[in-house]
Amino acid sequence: MKAIALVDCDSFFVSCEQKANPELKGKPVCVLSNKDGCVISRSKEAKKMGVRMGQPYFMAKKEFPDAIYVSCRHDFYGEVSEQVMLLLREFSPKVQVYSVDEAFVDLTGLKRLYKMNYQEIASYIRQQIKEKIDIPVSIGVSSTKTLAKLASDKAKKEDTGVYLIGAKKIPQVLSVTDVEEIWGIGRNLTLLCKRSGILKASDLVKKDDVWLDKKIGIRGLEMKHELLGEMVSPVVNEEKLPKSIQKTSAFGIFTTDGNYIKNQLNYHIHSACRKLRKTDCKAKVIGVMLRTKDFKVYYDKKVLQAPTSFELEISDIAFKLFDNIYQSGILYRSTGIILEDLYPNSQIQLMLFEDENADKKEKLSKCFDNLEKKFGKNIVQIGFYDS
Repeated sequence: MKAIALVDCDSFFVSCEQKANPELKGKPVCVLSNKDGCVISRSKEAKKMGVRMGQPYFMAKKEFPDAIYVSCRHDFYGEVSEQVMLLLREFSPKVQVYSVDEAFVDLTGLKRLYKMNYQEIASYIRQQIKEKIDIPVSIGVSSTKTLAKLASDKAKKEDTGVYLIGAKKIPQVLSVTDVEEIWGIGRNLTLLCKRSGILKASDLVKKDDVWLDKKIGIRGLEMKHELLGEMVSPVVNEEKLPKSIQKTSAFGIFTTDGNYIKNQLNYHIHSACRKLRKTDCKAKVIGVMLRTKDFKVYYDKKVLQAPTSFELEISDIAFKLFDNIYQSGILYRSTGIILEDLYPNSQIQLMLFEDENADKKEKLSKCFDNLEKKFGKNIVQIGFYDS
């Protein structure tokens, strides 16, 4: 039997803020979206108070004035997520990052190594994450990803934070699981299933393969067999290369100030280049976007002769593209950088006329990363020349 765990960080954004500021622990805390638009994460105390996910900030503040509202810090949350994923890889070589706050971990065969059963291993992992990173997690364990996802949802309601669905427990769990609770079933599939008399997960697995293939497709077949405890989708720890890297956000105010917009663009360039190097790849297409107050978008891009991840080179090109599309006197609401046509460093062939400064660029980039690793993100910023 396989043993797959889904490790899910509890109220992740709020937990990160409580990690940074322990005084927030045990209080009704809400993390807000960019520009404090709406609530995107709530502590259990805020949930009990009645604050709703996605509730606009101005409404939540009026209805729940005693809650604590915090602006989001996605870079910080990304750092904490990396710490959690690195720790998980100390327990198993097979870790598949599913999202910023979730990961599948293959625990198969680890009972002999740790001299514990899978429930105890999951509890130990949970304890280590809390002690070393100060982030609470819920862990569901079963023989497939789909069942592990169900188990993790149930683990959130357990005092232990761990829930295991073994082979004997599968029929009972499926009989009490509503069809919409199954991982991968959205609103449209829920409606289709209910019209066909499928109200519980146990109803779904009773359908024959021909019906599932005709009505839902291959995903329906995979869902059925995974719910029955037969692994279809194994845990894979290969990280897919992103199709592009985009960094953009709205300004706090509408502005015509070119230098202000350039400073915002500069921040996005730095973040994009950092992510480019982190994914160990280079970009061959650099694009710059400007969005006006009226949502009209101006965009320009350049295709490079050779891919690069060197920030000074990318910023120099990006600012020239900016100058091409910026018009004084127009009110702008946002700007951004788009890096496309990405190549893994391992696949980049040497150019016929190789850049004689390539080694220096690589060393300087590593220097940027090491400084930020030691002193924190954005400790190094590339300036620009105001012509």
